[in-house]
Amino acid sequence: MTLPVWLLVALPLVGAAVLLLTGRRSDRWGHLLGTTASLASFACAAILFTGMLGRADEDRAVHESLFSWVPVGALRVDFGLHLDQLSMCFVLLITGVGSLIHIYSIGYMAHDPGRRRFFAYLNLFLSAMLLLVLADNYLGLYMGWEGVGLASYLLIGFWSHKPSAATAAKKAFVVNRVGDIGLAVALMLMFATVGSVSFAAIFDAAPGLAEGTLTAIGLMLLLAACGKSAQVPLQSWLGDAMEGPTPVSALIHAATMVTAGVYLIVRSGPVFDLAPHAQTAVVVVGAVTLLFGAVIGCAKDDIKKALAASTMSQIGYMVLAAGLGPAGYAFAIMHLLTHGFFKAGLFLGAGSVMHAMDDEVNMRRYGGLRTALPITFATFGLGYLAIIGIPPLAGFFSKDGIIEAALGAGGAKGVILGGATILGAGITAFYMTRVMLMTFFGEKRWAEHAKPHESPAVMTWPMILLAIGSVTAGGALAIGGTLEHWLEPVVGVHEIHHVLPVWVVTVIVLSVVAIGIGVAYRMYGSRPVTEEVPAGSTLTVAARRDLYGDAFNEKVLMQPGVQFTRGLVELDDEAVDGAASGLAAGVSRISEGLRHLQTGFARSYALSMLAGAAVVVATILAVNLW
Repeated sequence: MTLPVWLLVALPLVGAAVLLLTGRRSDRWGHLLGTTASLASFACAAILFTGMLGRADEDRAVHESLFSWVPVGALRVDFGLHLDQLSMCFVLLITGVGSLIHIYSIGYMAHDPGRRRFFAYLNLFLSAMLLLVLADNYLGLYMGWEGVGLASYLLIGFWSHKPSAATAAKKAFVVNRVGDIGLAVALMLMFATVGSVSFAAIFDAAPGLAEGTLTAIGLMLLLAACGKSAQVPLQSWLGDAMEGPTPVSALIHAATMVTAGVYLIVRSGPVFDLAPHAQTAVVVVGAVTLLFGAVIGCAKDDIKKALAASTMSQIGYMVLAAGLGPAGYAFAIMHLLTHGFFKAGLFLGAGSVMHAMDDEVNMRRYGGLRTALPITFATFGLGYLAIIGIPPLAGFFSKDGIIEAALGAGGAKGVILGGATILGAGITAFYMTRVMLMTFFGEKRWAEHAKPHESPAVMTWPMILLAIGSVTAGGALAIGGTLEHWLEPVVGVHEIHHVLPVWVVTVIVLSVVAIGIGVAYRMYGSRPVTEEVPAGSTLTVAARRDLYGDAFNEKVLMQPGVQFTRGLVELDDEAVDGAASGLAAGVSRISEGLRHLQTGFARSYALSMLAGAAVVVATILAVNLW
């Protein structure tokens, strides 16, 4: 008998509810319950995956309609879950990597008085993320989408006693709400044109819709993806979000939440495939962001912010691939999965370094840690080799696949996109080599009181398992087209036009990567790293300031918004309230004038009545005589 799909969502949700409702009574064992709930959800995922493997391709999808959710007029929405090959990829990633991060957090948060609450939020996040990828309609996806936004707000601002953490949480929440407006508008357009928000109804109706409508829906979905996946122009929140505990960065900002936008685009493939202008916008956003994030990563001395910029860039690769349609969907998901392993491992490695260095995040105060933290160095190093695309590690297969698909777009488009992806690979090699050299090599630049030490086993074992995934996942998914065939029933047949032999592309990319490594070594390996931040070039200064992303948002969005709001307030005060007040004043003046006619004397009233009657009689006589 197959397990019900709803268990995947329910188990971590129950864990979160118990931990939040029992309060401090569960402080002693709350972390164990939270981890158990996550592991139980992963076990259910493994069982469902095994059952899926035992069925034919066309029979692998499992659909559950739990209850009638929104029976309002013409809108009928069931609360339904749909587990197919695409959502299964995400379910395994969310529960598998999520469980490892739960285990790691047992050690990382061991001395935090709010550890039980932290695990409750982790469970809440897992449940919302699972609902997001399992919903069979856009309204259910939207519910999970908002749940993820709430949980990320709680986790980023977990140490809310720090003003920087509280500000970062609010910033992430507000920026994501901008993207959420796009998803809400897309839902309205779907209902207005199709009368439904279910995936099946929308995709079936898509070929009959006007291209303008499909483009509008696609652009609104892209806006939502930009907010959740930190893509230009809604990328500014991601770097600040590093104020949260490091396991949050590994779970939310590496393996799961920031990939929700990629899932939304790939899941909505039937819409984007029929809206070429929206598809082009997706490609442009991905290309710009992969370079944007890479350049920022080159100038960050905060190890977590360097990895955050890297995440922005790598998600850009995925979005670009998703914008290429069937030629890139499989590679987008492949890079998403491999990235989940090596970037989560890199973030956990960064947390291990911080654990050893009294929460110091400035890499200019590291150096020579490879001997003090041998396990962290080895696992972080494998993640480094994977992300820069050294064969046969995971990133080599997924990132090179995206580069080949970009080149395969053909013509000027292929040259531009292929050039962007190859340049991004070189910059990635530079900034990640910089992180490795500044952290683990060179002279020791520690504070005198620092005594670096390796993390406990409860933290190192998840790092080791993620490092193994960083080595093996790419080959397992790519060799023989395993992932392409697996996803084919959902995203269509994978077709790619090779403009160059694969080995030529590999040689070109590895050469560019080697150049990036060489430049980084010359700057940070062959000469001492100063603790003081050098002045740097104009581009370096801009990169340190996130390429003025916040300044742009303030100038282009915030200040005009403030002025517009003030204008509305003045319009309300002077026009709307003024008109109402003026009318009231006029009535008051008229009433004041009429009041003087009321004398209180009966003879005056009798005389008025007589005069009125005389006027009436005179009028009647005049009419009759006329």
